[in-house]
Amino acid sequence: MTPSIKDIAKACAVSAPTVSRALRGLGGVSEAKRREILQIAEEMNYVANASARSLVKASSDLVGVCVPTLFNDVFASMLDGLRQGLAKPGISMVVHSNDYDPGEETKWVERLLSWRPAGIVLTGTDHDSRLRQTVRSSGIPTAEIWDVSDDPIDFCVGIDHYKAGCVLAKHAVALGYRRPGFVHSPIGRDPRADKRLQGALDTCRKAGLCGDPLVADTIRRNNFSWGYAGALQLCSRSECPDVLFFVNDHLAFGGLSACETLGIAVPQDIGVIGFNSMDVGAVLSPKLTTLRTPRARMGRIAAQRLTARLHGVQVPRVTELAPTLKSGQTTRMQ
Repeated sequence: MTPSIKDIAKACAVSAPTVSRALRGLGGVSEAKRREILQIAEEMNYVANASARSLVKASSDLVGVCVPTLFNDVFASMLDGLRQGLAKPGISMVVHSNDYDPGEETKWVERLLSWRPAGIVLTGTDHDSRLRQTVRSSGIPTAEIWDVSDDPIDFCVGIDHYKAGCVLAKHAVALGYRRPGFVHSPIGRDPRADKRLQGALDTCRKAGLCGDPLVADTIRRNNFSWGYAGALQLCSRSECPDVLFFVNDHLAFGGLSACETLGIAVPQDIGVIGFNSMDVGAVLSPKLTTLRTPRARMGRIAAQRLTARLHGVQVPRVTELAPTLKSGQTTRMQ
């Protein structure tokens, strides 16, 4: 007969709940006892077939990571930070992209849980309510990265995107800009971008700007061409903005090309502000005014926190990192 958790518990002289926690990679079990339980479980052939036996092993060395897209430097940097942090303790990653679809993210997590992973890494803190309940019920250590929340599923490491929007808008207001325009993705597609937009709009309104904010929200992909199209849309209006905010640096460089096409001088006639300080900005000119986000660092910190959780160590529930403003050549001098 196939051995049960109770059989393993008897062989290890521990309780059945202790065996269950050890097999699922949860806290409350010493590392020495966890290794002993996993070894005895394997010796007793606790799982009936070879593929399922590999899942028992996977519970100690596999982490599932879900990002919105693989075609974005933002998430590539975070994945690299995660990889660096998880490689040292011998933990492997399986990566999935959900194309900013909360429903797809939920379906993937439910499939992932059947593999009995050691941990889960999710992008952002805005998820389907079913996902939050499912992951919390599983008890599996879970990191939410790129955003922060007062109520994470387990723990989160990221930046406050609302504050980030405020920082950029305050900088523009301080430089004397009065007619801001925003090249943005459709509301609801990217919750982090929505928070940045709201922070910027609130800051501009407090400064007496933005009676009717100019927002180009037809973007479907974070690339140069959509930044170009969004800038054309806003700058073709009767009252052209005097500063453009873009979702990220890629779109901002597309916007610069649009300004050149229209004969609008940057920064003399219009300012251009990006976000994320992506690598492309180091080789393109002019140097972009943007906000540098510590993406690789947050990946490494999340990996360290996750590894600690796998060993039963409590970690801070919220770790907020601060982005850095980079004043470039695409906005007025102070």
